Amino acid sequence: MKNENTTRRVLNTVSSFFIFFLLAALVTTSCIMLFISTLQGSIGRRFTEEEIAVAAKITMLNVILLSVGMAITDYLRRKYTVERHVKRIAQATSKMIEGDFSVRIEPISRFGSDDSLNEIIDCINKMAEELSGVETLRADFIANVSHEMKTPLSVMQNYGTLLQLPELSEEKRIEYAKAITDASRRLADMMTNILKLNRLENQRIYPNPSTFDLGEQLCECLLQYESVWERKNIEIQTDIAEGVFVSADEELLSLVWNNLFSNAFKFTDDGGRVSLSLFSDGEYATVRISDTGCGMSAEVGAHIFEKFYQGDTSRATQGNGLGLALVRRVIDIMQAEIGVESAVGVGTTFTVRIRRCENGPKEAR
Repeated sequence: MKNENTTRRVLNTVSSFFIFFLLAALVTTSCIMLFISTLQGSIGRRFTEEEIAVAAKITMLNVILLSVGMAITDYLRRKYTVERHVKRIAQATSKMIEGDFSVRIEPISRFGSDDSLNEIIDCINKMAEELSGVETLRADFIANVSHEMKTPLSVMQNYGTLLQLPELSEEKRIEYAKAITDASRRLADMMTNILKLNRLENQRIYPNPSTFDLGEQLCECLLQYESVWERKNIEIQTDIAEGVFVSADEELLSLVWNNLFSNAFKFTDDGGRVSLSLFSDGEYATVRISDTGCGMSAEVGAHIFEKFYQGDTSRATQGNGLGLALVRRVIDIMQAEIGVESAVGVGTTFTVRIRRCENGPKEAR
């Protein structure tokens, strides 16, 4: 590689010399010929061939000296204003290729340098910063996935071992089998959510908007949790305005409601209350889902939309910390808004605002 670079550098220097030689020869010869022609007309005397031959030799020597001088000047200019900085950029990018995204390139002094190199350096530094952030997120994601997978796998392994005991009673056998089923279901749900989130973040899911009644969709999603609120004796309050239509991807939007309802019932204790309201607010439809659960502090609320974050670890076995990350990504895709208000021991309220349609599906067509 070094021999190739040296050969390439020598060839570039030689080619530069010949270019300058031809340029200097053309300019100098033209000037000398014009000078001799003008001088002969001014003094009324023609120069002899011997005098012209001497002048030609001197001109050739001048051309060679000028060409050498220009070639050396160009070489030094490129070496100190281009090649030295390009070498720094190449070394930095080589470190990035090896996985070191902490490297940064110092900007070039504005004096005697090309600003275009500084533009390239700025872009490379920004790229390194972004890649560093992505690498951190990737490492955290892998660590979180590994941690979340370890828990249900350990449960399945432990209860699977207990099921092999010969003296195990039928009641215990059913209990252990149920624990294995729950753990495997949780693992499957986590894998499904990871795949959904990955497709959403990489924009592999393209929204397919249609116009539909938002109130009807909310009621359908809420009714899916009827067995939960009956089992926990949770009071349901609804205030749903009629005729509120939105144009959105119905399947993606149902992910939002299902995750918000799931959290509301998950964190609401027996005998609590879950409220749902829908009303028109100018150009927007506003949905509020409230619960009287444990609530959360402002510190926890600042992180709830992060992947794998679970503020209440006592209920960690009921989820995997991906639901609200999915909600946030869908809301962003829909160009909607989401906010949360919560107080410890009082409850939590999620508010979603999405642009609504004036007319129903028939009129919208």
